[in-house]
Amino acid sequence: MENLRYLVENYGYLAILIGTFLEGESILVLGGIAAHMGILEIQWVILCAFCGSTFGDQLYFFIGRRWGNSIIARWPTWRARMDRVHKMIEKWHSWIILLFRFWYGLRNITPIALGMSDVKASLFVTLNIIGAFIWAVAVAMAGYLFGAVMETVLGDIKKYQMYLLIGAAMVGLAVWIVSLILRKKKYGGQAP
Repeated sequence: MENLRYLVENYGYLAILIGTFLEGESILVLGGIAAHMGILEIQWVILCAFCGSTFGDQLYFFIGRRWGNSIIARWPTWRARMDRVHKMIEKWHSWIILLFRFWYGLRNITPIALGMSDVKASLFVTLNIIGAFIWAVAVAMAGYLFGAVMETVLGDIKKYQMYLLIGAAMVGLAVWIVSLILRKKKYGGQAP
């Protein structure tokens, strides 16, 4: 257990930064829990999540702007999801930019779709920064509060903190694997 604590203390912020660059809800919740346990500091968890999410989604936007049609040609099963996102963009484009991080299953494809749309890059940058901040604070604090609830339920959480962190990581990994399998089944072997 001391080895796990050492890893979280020394590489937790980096893991949050990379995890939120790629997708990130699970790793950010774990970061919030670790902050409640005193292993990490909540303000740095939020900052790492904000930076990872902002830069990752900005990259996906510009990938969509430059190579969006090639991506659709490569993975045609993404077409239905892209069409769904494009319809939402037409109706609520500013709200989509602010809130897409909260829609599981559309989180990674939405900035690519936004890049393929006529949304101005300057508008995306501005709203992406605001949306990333809202998301980072909300999800990190959800993890932090989950840790507080577990402390209330379990009493002295110090005895259980590493087990709680491992358990939460396993649940997050299981959810991610199941969602990946379900998406592969739904989209004919390709996980969009």
